[in-house]
Amino acid sequence: MDKQRNTLLIKHEAARLGFSFCGISKARFLEEEAPRLENWLNQNMHGQMSYMANHFDMRLNPALLVPGAKSVVSLMLNYYPEEQQPDSIPKISKYAYGEDYHKVIKRKLKEFINTLKEKIGDVNGRAFVDSAPVLDRAWAKNSGLGWIGKNSNLINKGAGSFFFLAELIIDLELEYDGPVKDYCGNCTRCIDACPTDAIVEPFVVDGSRCISYYTIELREAIPESEKGKFNNMAFGCDICQDVCPWNRFSKPTSVAEFSPNAEGLNLTENDWEEMTEEVFGRVFTKSALKRAGFNGIKRNIRFLKKN
Repeated sequence: MDKQRNTLLIKHEAARLGFSFCGISKARFLEEEAPRLENWLNQNMHGQMSYMANHFDMRLNPALLVPGAKSVVSLMLNYYPEEQQPDSIPKISKYAYGEDYHKVIKRKLKEFINTLKEKIGDVNGRAFVDSAPVLDRAWAKNSGLGWIGKNSNLINKGAGSFFFLAELIIDLELEYDGPVKDYCGNCTRCIDACPTDAIVEPFVVDGSRCISYYTIELREAIPESEKGKFNNMAFGCDICQDVCPWNRFSKPTSVAEFSPNAEGLNLTENDWEEMTEEVFGRVFTKSALKRAGFNGIKRNIRFLKKN
């Protein structure tokens, strides 16, 4: 009865905090993901993202992150925007239209943990949102929130893939959800549409060839071999999601913090070229664009113009 009551409480609290979906899986060693991750790293598909090679064991075993871990609560938060940029200007990925999701979700997760301790008691756990060695998509898949598509994104059958993922790893035994079927079928639209051929085979993305990697993570010059392939993307990339048939079910987010930054959404190439670091800091003070930084974005704009 306690397991059932606590499970219902967690799912109710997730909904109250505005999360789109909540699923729960048993905390365990991710046996299937271990060889896949090792092979991906051995082929250097993480490029300069050296942090991906750190804490290998922690990525696979939640008990190394939370001693006594029994459950992983997976959460999804919709960020799909109602308004989108025209193709004629330098584009940023939809997830960065509004406030940096790390800060938005961390506030929700902090409240989530506090509520659990208040209503259940001494619950030991940690909250994660894309900032620690946790395989978000694997846990979301295990908890039935969707399947991992050929573009490596988690896809929900009724709502698509424009979602942020987050987790609570806790030492509380709960009732567990199970995985769902893969509905990609014979579709290869994401593979066919990737301009840099980063999806090297179904379900395998070479991160070091992705436009998101080039425009955000890469700290040196973008290779000349990629000229003319960016589809005017200046920060991140949505191409493999935009062409996914399941995203016809995407609906605009109701999270106010993810509402588009109007001043930053309509910047032309000339606006970007003339922008000073001071203006960049003011316009994007709460934005995920700060990940690439002023100089990184300027480099990307120059690359787009040159090609």
